Amino acid sequence: MGGARLEQLTPGMAIPFAGDRVTFVSDALAAEFAAGDRLIVVQETGELLRVPAAVHAQAAGAVDRAATAFARMGGVSDIAVTAFFDAFARRLRDDAAWAPVAAANAADVESAKARGRSTTRLAATPRMRADMIAGLEEWRDAAPSRGRVLERVEHSGWSVEQVTAPLGVVGFVFEGRPNVFADAAGVLRGGNTVVFRIGSDALGTARAITTHALAPALAEAGLPDGACVLIESAEHAAGWALFSDKRLGLAVARGSGQAVAQLGAVARQAGVPVSLHGTGGAWLVADETADATRFRLAVVASLDRKACNTLNTCCIVRAAAATLVPQFLLALQEAGRARGHGCRLHVAAGDEALIPESWRGARARVRRADGDRDEPLVEMLPEGALGREWEWEETPEVSLKIVDDLDGAIALFNAQSPRFSASLISGSSDAHARFYAGIEAAFVGDGMTRWVDGQFALNRPELGLSNWENGRLLARGGVLSGDSVYTIRTRMNQQDPHLHR
Repeated sequence: MGGARLEQLTPGMAIPFAGDRVTFVSDALAAEFAAGDRLIVVQETGELLRVPAAVHAQAAGAVDRAATAFARMGGVSDIAVTAFFDAFARRLRDDAAWAPVAAANAADVESAKARGRSTTRLAATPRMRADMIAGLEEWRDAAPSRGRVLERVEHSGWSVEQVTAPLGVVGFVFEGRPNVFADAAGVLRGGNTVVFRIGSDALGTARAITTHALAPALAEAGLPDGACVLIESAEHAAGWALFSDKRLGLAVARGSGQAVAQLGAVARQAGVPVSLHGTGGAWLVADETADATRFRLAVVASLDRKACNTLNTCCIVRAAAATLVPQFLLALQEAGRARGHGCRLHVAAGDEALIPESWRGARARVRRADGDRDEPLVEMLPEGALGREWEWEETPEVSLKIVDDLDGAIALFNAQSPRFSASLISGSSDAHARFYAGIEAAFVGDGMTRWVDGQFALNRPELGLSNWENGRLLARGGVLSGDSVYTIRTRMNQQDPHLHR
């Protein structure tokens, strides 16, 4: 009852989706589709995604290798896993092994620049290299997470234990950040295996890391071939093929919000559990009791570079606006000077009178991925667009909204943000308690927003940071790290041979 295979598409062909809706095949898709290709119909949106036969075979082959390796990981000792992390870190520290990685990364960066692509997270800087090494060493020194007894219940003549166990093959699609490549290897600490698909911008760097550090470390430690597999494809279809493979124990996606949402939809309809880390942008709120200096320092520290935890939207309570708005503008200027390319401000419509005329009429030289542009220093923003995340290169960019009170800021965050990260600057303990109780955020603080990071905050390299945009997580922390990828088995030990029910 498998039905006939889809071997061709015709322009205008109707494709049902979501039970009662229909979408239509475009001329371009019909022309591209060939026998052996796969068509994924995204049930949430009606998007039609073509997976070429060769790309599907490449992704399936990678999962084959990882699944075979997972079957062997049960016989691999925790000592061997520790040795792998040590060897991986050692090779990244070795200048001779790092040289081809640096060369490949330089080529990736130049290629991305030529195509007008962002390079702020692509460059494998000395700091990034050091963070990768530190993260691998943290996994090396971490306590083994397999077989950990979470709970033991004693009965008369018998007992039951809840025990952690490996989850399986983890599929990982992420943007062009080479350091994530090392972070994701953390799933091996718990006995899992992983298949990577990295964005085309960083594919050359990933290949070099695999060849000169990762693969030799796996071999040296005696881990099975296929424990970490890179899909060497620059096509988005490789991610779609990977996330639609039902053999995955977990699918993890990091990148731009739209691409991550699409991958999540593909995984969900395939029945694959998925952890999405796409839309970010932190919010900072200051009330009438906020210390002006503390507030200014928090803004500066939250704008040192663009990441998911960078300050995106600032709300100031109206009673403090006369004092804090000037401090906010000073902080924005300071953050811009630190990066050398100015700053940009978006002000909620109706609040522009609080911005000096010298700002409202000024222009700024803004560094974008495709080059420098001349843009207004200040632009008006509809209040309903406060949740828009600003993706900036070297010019800090942020939104400002004046609110009537703290409750108004909380309501705006809950309605418009991705429900990711929020900080409150206030001198009132009652305000902090109300903020924490009312804000729908996975991460809540009382200072800079950039603290939200698994390695920085918890000493655990992260696979991603979850928001609550699509609902709260079930019994899971907001930081997804290698040692949090596990399942639970239940084991009984019977001492009394006469036990019966």
